[in-house]
Amino acid sequence: MDYMLAFLEGLNSKQRAAVEAKDGPTLVLAGPGSGKTRVLTSRIAYLIGLRGIAPYRIMAVTFTNKAAREMRDRIAQLVGASKTADLMIGTFHSICARLLRREAARAGLDRDFSIYDADDQLSVVKAALADLKLDEKKYKPASIHAAISAAKNELITPEEYRAESYFQEIAGRVYARYNAILRANNALDFDDLIMETVRLLRSDPIVCERVRERYLHVLVDEFQDTNLAQYALIKLIAGRHRSLFCVGDADQSIYAWRGADYRNVLRLREDYPDLTVITLEQNYRSTQTILDAAMSVIRKNPNRIHINLSTQRGHGPKIAVRELFNEDEEAQFVVDTIEELVRQKAAEPGEIAVMYRTNAQSRPLEEAFIRAGMPYRLVGATRFYARKEIKDVLAYLRIINNPADAVSLKRIINVPPRGIGEKTYEQLQNTAQALGVSCLDVLNRGEFSAPGRAGRALQEFGARWAQWVRLRGELSVGQLFDYVLQTSGYEEYLRDGSAEGEDRWANVLALRNVAVEAGDTMLSEFLSNVALVSDVDNYDETANAPTLLTLHAAKGLEFKVVFIVGLVEGVLPHSRNLDDPEQIAEERRLMYVGITRAKERLYLLRPFRRSQWGDSEITEPSRFLADLPDSVVDSKPRKNSELLQATATWQSAPAKPSANSRFKPGDKVVHPRFGQGLVLRSTPTRDDEEVEVFFFDAGGKRLSAAMSGLRKLKE
Repeated sequence: MDYMLAFLEGLNSKQRAAVEAKDGPTLVLAGPGSGKTRVLTSRIAYLIGLRGIAPYRIMAVTFTNKAAREMRDRIAQLVGASKTADLMIGTFHSICARLLRREAARAGLDRDFSIYDADDQLSVVKAALADLKLDEKKYKPASIHAAISAAKNELITPEEYRAESYFQEIAGRVYARYNAILRANNALDFDDLIMETVRLLRSDPIVCERVRERYLHVLVDEFQDTNLAQYALIKLIAGRHRSLFCVGDADQSIYAWRGADYRNVLRLREDYPDLTVITLEQNYRSTQTILDAAMSVIRKNPNRIHINLSTQRGHGPKIAVRELFNEDEEAQFVVDTIEELVRQKAAEPGEIAVMYRTNAQSRPLEEAFIRAGMPYRLVGATRFYARKEIKDVLAYLRIINNPADAVSLKRIINVPPRGIGEKTYEQLQNTAQALGVSCLDVLNRGEFSAPGRAGRALQEFGARWAQWVRLRGELSVGQLFDYVLQTSGYEEYLRDGSAEGEDRWANVLALRNVAVEAGDTMLSEFLSNVALVSDVDNYDETANAPTLLTLHAAKGLEFKVVFIVGLVEGVLPHSRNLDDPEQIAEERRLMYVGITRAKERLYLLRPFRRSQWGDSEITEPSRFLADLPDSVVDSKPRKNSELLQATATWQSAPAKPSANSRFKPGDKVVHPRFGQGLVLRSTPTRDDEEVEVFFFDAGGKRLSAAMSGLRKLKE
């Protein structure tokens, strides 16, 4: 008892008030870095250690298995491991799965039901479309599944589904068949786990009472990220006991695309008029300068509950706002600054993070880190050149460059689906081996035939490949890239109408920028350069290295130094959200989350020019930069007119050229295709020189000194 009291005395007054709150509905509005995890774990320890509540009567819900494990470990440190075994701690999905298996008979389920993951679910949608004789090329499975998932998150059954458009009418039909297939396979999808639990508790008073009597205290972490179904679930379990303890921050609700509804915070206040609200405003993470910047961004959101963050960590350094020429200069600035911070012992590499809005933005960053020989960790995404869509497109280009590349051919011969099965491909390989030539040569010579659709598809593919090979000598890499995407059907295949499809397409467009920037470089050289960039397997994922991650993936993390890149209109805030006030509010919350990840130093970077669909266009600074008061930044973003005037004397911490360099920063040069320009940077390679040039008509380019035809202009 004395130990527990000593522990409570270590909390600040607001934290202690939350931990010792009376039974009943409680909402703890916990600003970033205010110790919400400590409050949650302390509340559970308080209930067990001081209130004498049996551990099995407590349910704690969080959003990740990692968070659940950490919560259990912290509680064990406070009350002893023996008292945590019976605690119900887990994610919404894991807790619901346990409840459904325990009450399977009353739920009308076989307790050995399978749980289908995302790939399984998509396969079931495709099967449902086939059963209904609907063309999946016309009705994209990913889009149909998104509509079904949205309905389940709103607790709408197939019978209750109401269509307001022709697409929704189709989605409703597929939904019914989709669920029938799931049940025939004794399976549930992720959304079913919550929906079926809610249905069971609503329809079976015996089970509902049994669950309510067992769990006298329900605690919810990250409450602002709950959806309607999850909110209905916790209300049902809390029941008449009403001991619902929710911790969250509506200003950090950034998962609307997953169905999260920050308005659940408002619903909680409406549904429980006697709700106790406690705000945690003391921040233990960041300097006051960083907090002031975050508050200046988030306070423009309407209908929010005001929290005034403060800290005792002092003001710290001002926020560095920097404008770089393009994404490559931006990435180089990040690498150069990290090297300087580490040299000055201002931070360890592992204490530094680089954040961005979309996965596609990692490409120039990864390349800059690799060129500098600097290890890095990529969180929440596959490395750019290891992503499936990138490997697919490169495989197309590789079979044009090298017909003997059987690995690349096998990867894409049926992507998009052409009806060429594994058995047919195996027969093609056997024929090629017998003749001693490549599979593509066999097709080109017409020396292999297969019956039906597969045979026709192989003929068409062989003819298309031969056309690509012929055009290889006539088109630049960028032009060939475009032509292959258009004629292979890959663009239509990738852009399936889902948000994930658009993100994958954005990655392909990022690769297209690299292809266009290659200029007149030969295809073989381009592929060699890409192969060298993608060779990052030797980097140790557990090393003391900077972390690269999206702003969405940064939620819940903290770093001594944070860079946020790409702060331009159309990126952050994202172009697809510019016309929707609700979405702009979420983009603002995303910026708020990014800013508040920083403990001591924050760098906000904006490229003056941005590569878009192969073109270099002038950008507008993100509106969020304009929100920052002069008192927190070391410089305000300049207007584009001022930046244009400064281009000719651009400074960007260039690498020092070696004695063997032909070009140096400031050299005036001319290119046979791009015209006149100014050298920004020159980097020696093993047997060449990589030159970065701002061309007055074509914008920024990166070229090989030996292969590009670049030459100096006389003064």
